[in-house]
Amino acid sequence: MLLLRKLRALPGVKKVFIRSGIRFDYLMRDPSGEFFTDLVQHHISGQLKVAPEHCVAHTLDYMGKPHIEVYEKFREKYFKLNRRYGKDQYLVPYLISSHPGCTLEDAVQLAEWLNKQGHMPEQVQDFYPTPGTLATCMWYTGLDPRTMEPVFVPKTPHDKALQRALMQWRKPQNRKLVLEALHRTGREDLIGYGKRCLVKPDKGQAPGAPSPQKRPAAQGGKGRTQSREEKRGGAPARSGPSKRKAGWAKPAAPKKGTKKGRRRGA
Repeated sequence: MLLLRKLRALPGVKKVFIRSGIRFDYLMRDPSGEFFTDLVQHHISGQLKVAPEHCVAHTLDYMGKPHIEVYEKFREKYFKLNRRYGKDQYLVPYLISSHPGCTLEDAVQLAEWLNKQGHMPEQVQDFYPTPGTLATCMWYTGLDPRTMEPVFVPKTPHDKALQRALMQWRKPQNRKLVLEALHRTGREDLIGYGKRCLVKPDKGQAPGAPSPQKRPAAQGGKGRTQSREEKRGGAPARSGPSKRKAGWAKPAAPKKGTKKGRRRGA
């Protein structure tokens, strides 16, 4: 803090900005709050990036990070100081996906928390191992070296893609992965139209409905493909236009001969 004040006092120096790197948990331990006040008043250029990294307690324990309640208190004080000094400065949380110890259920909880905060990160950092770190030891061995207990590690590209997509659930290209993650974790309650929901259901499917075992071949296509049973004559070919329309993106085409019939009757 004293160093920053000296820098501000140098001739020709107009501003000294801190964009990231602040340990918000240490900042909250300062009983005077003097540095926090100086930071908000003089050293932020529009936004400040801090690293809560996740919101689930046991995942944060594997990361060696404070629990999310510490970040939430920091955020509350940050915006309170901004209002006090007439500032309009943003707070950008830095988050990470696929960290050792983070399960798919944990990733869903993180997406819930982000949705509740009204924030979807534009950029997402996926975990990658770096030599000499505790997390890399967990990634390589599948064990927590502090306890020698097994640790879940998402390693396959698909598992990592699921966690990454959940953090950016609103992007259309992530919809399929988000739906898969919610079905796999039994969190169909997050599929719907409410504020807490992450994605809307597919057309023709009720909100919160479990994933169907097998979708009709007609969905998303131009026509309906017969199943093996139907080709063998073991099941009726079609059940009628009303059921056939369910879940379709386009209305059914008019029946052949309709116009011709009208001409005859005209």
